[in-house]
Amino acid sequence: MQVNMLDAKSQLSRLVKAALEGEDVIIANKGIPAVKLVPVATAQPTRKPGTWAHLKISERQIAGAFSQQATVDMAKLFSMAADDSLDPAPANMKPASKPRSRKK
Repeated sequence: MQVNMLDAKSQLSRLVKAALEGEDVIIANKGIPAVKLVPVATAQPTRKPGTWAHLKISERQIAGAFSQQATVDMAKLFSMAADDSLDPAPANMKPASKPRSRKK
């Protein structure tokens, strides 16, 4: 079905219903087809299982990502010792000094 822009404005609900039922709805501008009205569910691409199958990752690589050595390496990246806890104020940090009041 093809309708002109002016008619589409006044019949939008009917056109949407027709598109949802699977009918091709084309809106024309001055008799020239401009847009096609389609349901959103059919407009989006479907996901295909196995699209990452080409990434050959072994169980050894996965296990290595969660090893003790990986933890040590990450700690080095963030400039922490591997045995430091995630305490917000480690013992080797000095407390922040209080701001000094200025004399007038």
